[in-house]
Amino acid sequence: MPILRPKLEIPLSSPHLPAPIMFRSAYVPAEGLYPQHQHAWGEFVYSFSGVMEVKVAGHHYLAPPQYGIWLPPNVEHVGLNRYEAHHCSLYLAPQCCSAWPSTACALTVSPLVRSLLEHLRLLPQDVPGTAQDERLLQVLADQLEQAPRAGSYLPSTDDPALAGVLRMLEAQPGDNRALPELAHAAHTTERTLMRRAQRDLGMSVTEWRQRLRVVKAMPMLEAGQTVETIALDLGYGSASAFITMFKRMVGTTPDEFRKGISSQIGL
Repeated sequence: MPILRPKLEIPLSSPHLPAPIMFRSAYVPAEGLYPQHQHAWGEFVYSFSGVMEVKVAGHHYLAPPQYGIWLPPNVEHVGLNRYEAHHCSLYLAPQCCSAWPSTACALTVSPLVRSLLEHLRLLPQDVPGTAQDERLLQVLADQLEQAPRAGSYLPSTDDPALAGVLRMLEAQPGDNRALPELAHAAHTTERTLMRRAQRDLGMSVTEWRQRLRVVKAMPMLEAGQTVETIALDLGYGSASAFITMFKRMVGTTPDEFRKGISSQIGL
């Protein structure tokens, strides 16, 4: 697993950034790892392609393209990506973070925010920003500050029974066992599993499984696998059933998602 390092060449403990708001983007190889670290400034992480993962104090946050991850100042975290990814970070000096969430969370990325991020990633990264660039960064920060908070797109739990079910599904995303069967495998009851899922995940096990399949499908689509193959691998009896689920969860069809990613990375 390649060991990656945070991009800014200043001490992580320093609260002083070269500018109050900064933007950096980078391509990272498959199985890339940013070891556990913390810094005195806030960071918003977004992935243009691939799915970035951030671990914070036992919580596992994932950021498919419709979400980004917010990390307040001085929060210890680990960053990783299982597949090749192109991500960016928006860094904010401590004095700019007072109106942002006080805990790590996923933020919903609007079309405007995504367009701003796309524009910024095309700008030269190694030259001083212009006054226009600084105003654009401030607009981006203002938009993200007001973005809906989504917790974690694929939340985790410390509950032994529920965690066991989630591990089973993550190991076999195509597992189509009904909730009673999953509960039996975890030595609990369907009712208990339903209650704990709502308490710890904020959603049903069924929705969590669909989100997991979306996260698993995205790198497969980027890698050029056919929709039919992906659908079968993820437990769907037909491509149309998978397409319907994917569009409902993501807002685009798998092919539209694939074309969007290809255009973003210049394929």
